[in-house]
Amino acid sequence: MAPQKKPVSQLSDSAKWYRKNAAGRKKKAATDKKVNERPEQRAKRSELTTKNRAYDKKHGKGKRKGKDWDHATGRYTSSSANRGRKGEGNR
Repeated sequence: MAPQKKPVSQLSDSAKWYRKNAAGRKKKAATDKKVNERPEQRAKRSELTTKNRAYDKKHGKGKRKGKDWDHATGRYTSSSANRGRKGEGNR
C-alpha cells in the first residue's frame, strides 16, 4: 500500500506546482531519468552505496540517520548543511 500524500499546505512551492501540472511532472520525470542513466551518475550512486554500507557495518545505521556523505569535507554531515551550500564543494 502506498503512503498517503501530504496535504497541500505541507508541500514546498515546487511540489505544489508539480502536483497541479501533469505535463511538467512528466517532463521532469523524463529529465531525471536521463540524468540518472548517465555513467557518471551511476558511478556516484554506486560509490555512495558502498560508503554507506561500510559505515553502517562499522557504526550501525542509527549513527548515519539524517546525514549525507559530504564530498567537500570528506565526512558525514547533516543533510540540511550538505544540501544547503548553494553549489560549493563541487556538488
